Amino acid sequence: MLATVQTFTLDGIVARPVRVEVDVHRGLPAFSVVGLPDAAVREARERVRAAIINCGFDFPLQRIVANLAPANLRKVGPGLDLPIAVALLVASGQLSWESASRLAMIGELALDGSIRPVLGALAIAEAARERGAKAIVVPAHNGPEAALAEGIAVIPLESLTQLTPLAAGEWSPQRPEPMRFTSLPDAGGGDLADLRGQRYIRYALEVVAAGGHSLLMVGPPGAGKSLAASRLPSIMPPLASEEALEVARIFSACGHLSTELPGGRPFRAPHHTVSAAGLVGGGNPPSPGEATLAHRGVLFLDELCEFNRDSLEALRAPLEIGWVSIARAGGGRRLPCRFMLVAAANPCPCGRGEADPECTCAPLAARRYQERLSGALADRIDILAAIRQPSAAEIGGKPGECSASVRERVVPARERQEHRLGPGRCNAEMTPAEARESALTEDAAALLAESYSRRRLSARAHDRVLRLARTVADLSGLEAIERDHMAQALQLRRRDG
Repeated sequence: MLATVQTFTLDGIVARPVRVEVDVHRGLPAFSVVGLPDAAVREARERVRAAIINCGFDFPLQRIVANLAPANLRKVGPGLDLPIAVALLVASGQLSWESASRLAMIGELALDGSIRPVLGALAIAEAARERGAKAIVVPAHNGPEAALAEGIAVIPLESLTQLTPLAAGEWSPQRPEPMRFTSLPDAGGGDLADLRGQRYIRYALEVVAAGGHSLLMVGPPGAGKSLAASRLPSIMPPLASEEALEVARIFSACGHLSTELPGGRPFRAPHHTVSAAGLVGGGNPPSPGEATLAHRGVLFLDELCEFNRDSLEALRAPLEIGWVSIARAGGGRRLPCRFMLVAAANPCPCGRGEADPECTCAPLAARRYQERLSGALADRIDILAAIRQPSAAEIGGKPGECSASVRERVVPARERQEHRLGPGRCNAEMTPAEARESALTEDAAALLAESYSRRRLSARAHDRVLRLARTVADLSGLEAIERDHMAQALQLRRRDG
């Protein structure tokens, strides 16, 4: 007898449809799983066998073949355990469930028959809705996450023993309550008031938060670079509903989604030993990297010049286009990564800088250290700021302006950008054509043209200065970019504070 069940497998962060076909017929007892399964899917045979027996069902001593279609799509993860078990019970005549083929199912089985949570429940529920499924059966732990997908019924299960009353219509579980918004626990924390002094970098952070720009801070150890970066999420506007769902899909597929929906901006700070695949994504099968996990948030690279050069160069294209393209023999993958890059670096290997008389680095060593950041990548960073050690009076003085006050200026600036560019977009995402269409006064245009010739700006740097000036004008609440706005934008592009 043949039975089919609809399910899904994760391909990066995207859910791909899979049709589970189980055939039980006469022959020597055997259980085969075909259709390009990975090791976790192949091992489903033993989990399904033990779960069925321990839940009071009979495991058929016949020839069993489970086919996972399409056969050319690689199936990964233990989420196919439940659909294989259900199809096997229907095919063996132990479960009568006429509507099983119209449902989608995911879940990992424990040996006692309980159903464990899986990765990517939100993306799978949304994919099931798009494929026309009437309902999706998920582990009870994944119920609140799957309930975020509107337009599809969600059936949470805790054990295989609940299949019999569910199939007979004797039991109908209530739809679980969707996850609620909260702040990410790893979103940096703290308040911008903790940063003493450093008026220049505080203003740079405000511009970064308002326009979604990238930032490189160069200064001696202990000057406050890491502290400043960690406080950036506290002055950024909260995630909109659609943005929060985007972040939730990514975190769910990577196993980082907690019991609550993220409301704060992601903050990722990988160690400098991270590989290129770990930073932008890769592997076989391809999986998201830190850049994708920082989508709609902040990617902080501390000790930038200590990172592998190949890893840093891999960020060049994602910074421009907002997604990572991974090419493999079996096909390409595109992962979203619209993040704000914030980096910190020392001026030389000893950290003091050539201007400090106590610097022990030879000029050649300092130059080689700085050259680890290529000119092509540096040109893609909007703000280049030097940080000096704060004075004793600043360290012991009053706290600076708090995050809430700064956020009150950032949020209106973001709202102006969304009104002009569209929902979810900011000035850093403007195309070159959009940037050059910005309204400039004659004095501002003359200053930009003069700086373009005198400082030999690249065409990319020209457009980035325009985007920065547009953000400065948005913070001032003005529609046209004036000379002062352009001057501030040009100053933010310099390495001196």
